[in-house]
Amino acid sequence: MNDRLAATAAPPARHAALFERQRRAFLQAPCPSAAQRRDDLRRLKRELLRHQDVLAEAMSQDFGYRAPAESKMLDILGSTLEINHALRHLGRWMKPRRRSTELLFLTNRLRVTYQPKGVVGVIVPWNFPIYLALGPLAAALAAGNRVMVKMPEATPATNACLRRLLAEAFSEDQVAVVGEELLDPGAFTALPFDHIVFTGSPAVGRTVMRTAAEHLTPVTLELGGKSPAVVLPGADVAEAATRIVHGKAANCGQICVAPDYALVPRASVEAFAQQAQAAFARLYGPRVQGHPDYTALVNERHRQRIAALLDDARAQGATVIACAEGGTGRQMPLHIVTGLTPRMRIAQEEIFGPILPVLAYDTLDDAIAIIQGGPRPLALYAFGHDAAARRRLLAHTHSGGVTVNDWGWHVLNHDAPFGGVGNSGMGTYHGEEGFRELSHARTVFLRHRFFPIGLFYPPFGNAVQRLVLRLWLGAGDPALQTSRKDTP
Repeated sequence: MNDRLAATAAPPARHAALFERQRRAFLQAPCPSAAQRRDDLRRLKRELLRHQDVLAEAMSQDFGYRAPAESKMLDILGSTLEINHALRHLGRWMKPRRRSTELLFLTNRLRVTYQPKGVVGVIVPWNFPIYLALGPLAAALAAGNRVMVKMPEATPATNACLRRLLAEAFSEDQVAVVGEELLDPGAFTALPFDHIVFTGSPAVGRTVMRTAAEHLTPVTLELGGKSPAVVLPGADVAEAATRIVHGKAANCGQICVAPDYALVPRASVEAFAQQAQAAFARLYGPRVQGHPDYTALVNERHRQRIAALLDDARAQGATVIACAEGGTGRQMPLHIVTGLTPRMRIAQEEIFGPILPVLAYDTLDDAIAIIQGGPRPLALYAFGHDAAARRRLLAHTHSGGVTVNDWGWHVLNHDAPFGGVGNSGMGTYHGEEGFRELSHARTVFLRHRFFPIGLFYPPFGNAVQRLVLRLWLGAGDPALQTSRKDTP
C-alpha cells in the first residue's frame, strides 16, 4: 500500500455509494444460511479455477515477469485450498456452541451464536495479490459478510482481471473491488466498515489502525517483519541452507513470511554460505536473467531499494556474494551477506527481497537474545533435530507462526490460524479462527420460565442471598472491616 495513506481522507462518492449499497443489502439479509454461504464459496472457486491462466499472465505482466508455476502454486492453489477447507467445515463452524451456566443459574441455558459482522474491508498488498485478496474474502464470505476489496496500485493488470472474475460471481452489493483508481488509499479506510483486514507494512498498519479508530472498527493486521531462520547446533547445514534459500528465492524474496535472516553457529557460517550458493545454483542455474522459474522484483523503485541495501552493507564492511549472474533487468539473484553490524540497514529493515544476511552466534542463548532484542516477527524457522534445543528456542521467543525444518508451509495449512504478534500484527485469519475473527460471538442466555431470579432482587439480606454470599465469598478478613461506629 502507498505510504500516502492519510487518516483524514474522505471516501470518494463512488466508494461511499458502494459501501452504502452493501450495508443496505446486509441489513435486508443479515444472516445468510449455510447453503447460501457454500454456494458463494463454490462460485468463487469456480471462477478462480476458470480464470487461473489469465490471472497468472496478469501477475507476470505486473511484476515484469513472474513465474507462472509460482503464481499458480502460491496464489491460485493457496486460495483454492482455503476455499475447500471452508466448504468442508462451514456447517460445524456455524453451529451455536453450548456453554455451561454458573451453578447459581443451573437449569437455565447458555449458548454462543456466531453472526456476520456486516461489511468487511480487505486491503491487499502487491506481493501475493490473489491469495491475499481471496483468502480474507473466503473467510468473510464463510462468516456471512459483504466485502469490499482494495487492490494495490502496483498491480493494475491483476486488479482488472480480478474485478472481472468477481463480477461474474457476485453482484457489487455483495463483493466489490476498488483499486488503483483510488488516489488516496486512506479514503478506503475512512469508510465505516464493520471489520478491516489489512496486509502490509507495520508503518502503514499503524495508520490503518488510527483511521479505523475513528469508527471503532476492529482490525486484523498482518504486518510482516524480520523473520529469523535459526540453524540449531548440530543441524545439517546443507539441508538447512537449501530450505532457507528456497524461502528467500521464491517470488524473489517478496514474501511476508520469507526468512529475513539466518542465525548460524559461528563455526558453520562459512560452510552455510557455501551451501547456500550451491543450493541457489541447483535451483536456478548460473544466470537468472530470463530464467522461466525466477520472478522479478515488482518495479524499478523496489529494485533500487534492494540495491541500496546491498551498497550500504558493502560500504560498512560486509562481504556480499551474488549467487548467480544478474543482468540489467529486475530478476535479481540471491545475495548472501556476512560480516554484519547492527548499524547496517539490512540488520534493521525488513528486506522483502533476494538478500540473505547471515549472523553468527556462539550459543543458543545468544541466538535467542538476538531474536528477543528485535520486534516480534511474523514467522520463525528452526532447523535441526535436537528436540531439547528446539523446545528451548520456541519457549523463549515469540512469533506469529513457526515451521520446523523448513520455511513458510504453516501458512498453507488452513486448519490453523495465520497472523502476527506485536509488531508483526494482530488477529488471525484462515480456518475456524478466520471465521471467528470475522463473526460476532453473541452470548445468548435463556432463563427458564420458573427460575426464581427474584430471590436476587432487593430488598437485600434474605436467607438465599446470605447463603450465596457465604458460600462463594466466605466471611472476608475481620481485621480489614470498618467498624460500624466509624462508618459515616
